[in-house]
Amino acid sequence: MSSHLLSRPLLLRHLPSLSFPLSNHRFRPRRLSSSAAVRPPATPEPAVSVAISADERYGKKQIISVTPQIYEYILSNVREPPILRELREETSSLRGSQMQVSPDQAQLLAMLVQILGARRCIEVGVYTGYSSLAVALVLPDSGILVACERDARCLEIAKKYYERAGVSHKVDVKHCLAVDALNSLIQKGEAGSYDYAFIDAEKRMYHEYFELLLKLVRIGGVIVVDNVLWHGNVSDPLVSDPRTISIRNFNKKLFEDKRINISMVPIGDGMTICRKVLQY
Repeated sequence: MSSHLLSRPLLLRHLPSLSFPLSNHRFRPRRLSSSAAVRPPATPEPAVSVAISADERYGKKQIISVTPQIYEYILSNVREPPILRELREETSSLRGSQMQVSPDQAQLLAMLVQILGARRCIEVGVYTGYSSLAVALVLPDSGILVACERDARCLEIAKKYYERAGVSHKVDVKHCLAVDALNSLIQKGEAGSYDYAFIDAEKRMYHEYFELLLKLVRIGGVIVVDNVLWHGNVSDPLVSDPRTISIRNFNKKLFEDKRINISMVPIGDGMTICRKVLQY
């Protein structure tokens, strides 16, 4: 693992070389060959580093930073179904595999759907279908997930796994621009009828996606937004590329939006969970 990754311990999103267990077994990372092994440092680093907030507004709070060792422990407690593991491993060899959510993220999304008792869901940005499959697996048999993705090659992989998992009847695939798909749902009178939505698509479109989804999700429903920490760049004022600025502004908008309650969670590349409390 590169020093670049180690410098951002909270953002260790994808470890494609790790072999996950079946759902009821412990995580066992693949061992490196002797030629690839890295000599450990003379003094072992602690598994967890602790930072103490000096800001008196928040009190002197100890904060645990997730190191590779502690992240392996987190992954060892992920119950990843075999079909999800197979999809993740197939995706790991593809260009852009970093776009796939991590197993701990997918488990959290599936649990949110279960807690909500969700029956009607939307996903904006499917890629090869890992997060949408995780959700479809926990939906009731009469549930529906509208899955919006414009990349036909990625959708072919996703649909293959929906079929193999026996959930294809729960997934309504929209091969088009997400904005067009969402506007179409609104025009069909489906505003306020969805329980859950997940955004993981073009970052500079987040604002537009969110406003459309806020119309489609019911009061008490949840919208989850991925990549809100954007490799840690959003917290660095010296980083000013268009995507970082866009996400930074979007995060500020969510913070100030009285129509929702929010919680930003440092999992994967950062996710914000939004609960709709007021009509749009």
